Amino acid sequence: MSLLSSLLILIVAARLFGRLFARYNQPELIGEILAGVLLGPAVLGLISPNKALAGITELAVFLIILSAGLEMRLADIVSAMKGRGLVLAALSFIIPFGGGIVVAQAYELDVMRMVFLGLCISITALPVAVKLMESLGVLHTPIAKYALATAIVNDVAALFVLGIVLNLPEKITVNDALDTVGIATLKLMVFAAVVYALNKLLEWLDARNFSVATFPETMIRIFGPEALFGIVVVFVLVFGTISEALGFHFVIGAFFGALFLDKRHFLASRYTDLQNTLGSITNGFLAPVFFAYLGLEFHWFSLSDWDFPLIVIVISVFTKMLSGWLGGAIVGMGSREAIGLGCVLNGRGVMELVVAGIAYQKGFIGPTMFSTLVLMGIVTTFLTPIFFKQVFSGGLLEQYRNRHR
Repeated sequence: MSLLSSLLILIVAARLFGRLFARYNQPELIGEILAGVLLGPAVLGLISPNKALAGITELAVFLIILSAGLEMRLADIVSAMKGRGLVLAALSFIIPFGGGIVVAQAYELDVMRMVFLGLCISITALPVAVKLMESLGVLHTPIAKYALATAIVNDVAALFVLGIVLNLPEKITVNDALDTVGIATLKLMVFAAVVYALNKLLEWLDARNFSVATFPETMIRIFGPEALFGIVVVFVLVFGTISEALGFHFVIGAFFGALFLDKRHFLASRYTDLQNTLGSITNGFLAPVFFAYLGLEFHWFSLSDWDFPLIVIVISVFTKMLSGWLGGAIVGMGSREAIGLGCVLNGRGVMELVVAGIAYQKGFIGPTMFSTLVLMGIVTTFLTPIFFKQVFSGGLLEQYRNRHR
């Protein structure tokens, strides 16, 4: 089947399944993932994952992150990473990673499989968390603030460890390990310095009443209204490129780049137009493709023994819920809100699949482990909104939204 045919079928099926689930008050992303499972090798085998579709999903991730960044303020995310918020982020990485280590030891896996299992369980996928909380209407609540900050810290930590593992020589010595860790740490500090410097520059300009909106307005007068979207995309692409050049995932840099684009940097009408344009492209086209592609990645035939995948899923859910509950209590959340945070942290999806895919391509893990990690990512993403709605059942979710508007 041609790329165009595959893409059209995937979009139509994802949108139909998504709307069907939305009709029964479930997030659309569940239906979109199920559409991918149905069309993919796991069931009908009509569409298979390929590099062309994967490239389209990378564009989808970029625009989802861009939309999310425009909805939030950098100051809110930074404050969530400070003090107790950082403790929450650390717990949500360390506890699941430890759970993965325990499972790996119980099944006598080698060190590499142990590390990758721990990493994939620890990840909270930023795009999945964003789309989920947007569909639940809680993107402006404390749960969203801490969940997104935690997702960023978790993903940076996971990709930091991944960068170290991939750069280790086959015959490793203590000095080699220390050199690799040192270089990776230096790269992370460079990226943090770039983010910090630009933020200080914008604050300095604001303090001197310099209107940052002057530049995009000038470009619009010269090139027309469409120039605004291009300016924003280029700005965010620069940050993503810097992040990728330093050895981190493109998504991390793109999200920070989008966070800098505050409402005060645009005229109100321009900002609304930008949001509407992004919403049409992302929600109507690319986001459904992205979530359907997650379903395409799943293969039943690699899972001969079901006890291992089942235990991995149980441990992954339990450890994230536990870390969210403990961390939420530390930052001052109520019990229900903290459990809801733990539910959101279970969304894995794209980042977990990125790590699993790299490990599989490099030969660090086999097809059984890869399919287990894909299944874990799909199941935990399915369960996340279901668990969240159970925690905030009976009108409690609407009350929570109204309280934080």
